[in-house]
Amino acid sequence: MKDEESGNRLGSYLRARRELVSPAQAGLPPGGNRRVPGLRREEVALLAGISPDYYLRLERGRDKNPSPQVLDALARVLRLDEVERTYLLGLSSARPRAPRRRRPEHVPARVHELLGHLQLPAFVEGRAFDVLASNPMAIALSPRLRPGENRLRSLLLDPEEQAFQQDWASATADFVAALRTTVGDDTDNPRFVELVGELALSSQRFRTLWARHDVRPLDGGTTTVNHPVVGELRLHRDKLAIDDVILVIYYPDRGSDSDEKLRLLAALAHSEPADTAHGRPADNRPLPETP
Repeated sequence: MKDEESGNRLGSYLRARRELVSPAQAGLPPGGNRRVPGLRREEVALLAGISPDYYLRLERGRDKNPSPQVLDALARVLRLDEVERTYLLGLSSARPRAPRRRRPEHVPARVHELLGHLQLPAFVEGRAFDVLASNPMAIALSPRLRPGENRLRSLLLDPEEQAFQQDWASATADFVAALRTTVGDDTDNPRFVELVGELALSSQRFRTLWARHDVRPLDGGTTTVNHPVVGELRLHRDKLAIDDVILVIYYPDRGSDSDEKLRLLAALAHSEPADTAHGRPADNRPLPETP
């Protein structure tokens, strides 16, 4: 990954975050001749109570193990929330990382059975947002939820998915931040390297968001989408961890307009060929795996 290839992940994160904090947010006068966006290095050091030389060593990767007190001070200056602060603390760990035992992402048989019984849009995703299995209602909601698709790739590169999302800018920001959170220190994972490399080459939006180093979990919530057949749908999203994969379920408020529209989509789902759901796409492409 481009910003991790030098091994200076802590410095990259500090630099990206200070560029997002304005002098006004930090309680400083804006000044007249600023050559960089956000705060200068020496301003961050002053506000955090450390020497400018020491902060420079942190950004340039010459000191990779600052104390928790220093990191807490930097988190305060850089206006990090709790998720971002935890991420910052993880970047500074000096302990050697144990070798990871990677195995293919596998959807348990009982989850395939559950998908078949659910009358709501539901699918299974892997750590890199690969769709591993889905039910007919999910595919009726969006063809990009077929097994073998990648949700982040579709969101960034597929015009139909961009039109599907009512707030595409917010959705892309959330997904890219969630990917960085998921990657964590697993930066040499081949699946992550492949996906980040592909999107960095093909999407300016991805490059812009990835450079921000935003981190946040993509948990449950509520989203509004524009379905090409039934129109606007307001749906809640729940994500349930099952073994090494995530079950995602979309559902409307009971008795709402979106509830009625999902009933119409159910008729479409019943007419969908059986081989387009549960574990393998109709063209028999192999499912993506995490080595």
